[in-house]
Amino acid sequence: MAASKNLETRVKAIEERNARVESDKAWETSYTRRILLVIFTYLAIGFYLSAIGIKSPWLNAIVPAVAFMLSTLTLPVLKKIWLKFYDTK
Repeated sequence: MAASKNLETRVKAIEERNARVESDKAWETSYTRRILLVIFTYLAIGFYLSAIGIKSPWLNAIVPAVAFMLSTLTLPVLKKIWLKFYDTK
């Protein structure tokens, strides 16, 4: 009886962990996260360029923000290619 209860507890803990992992993965791959990162990158670079006196800081901040966005969009594709050639055996 105690072994059965212990097994149920362990299975429940595993299921809860799996739910957390799935949520984390969903967040990591979400467009919401990517858009927020692009916005924060743009703002951080814009404020930095403004602080150091670069001409047109907010226009120049677009380049790194767009580059970051492109890198986040291409990484999943590159990962699939890498996994295709990666031998786990």
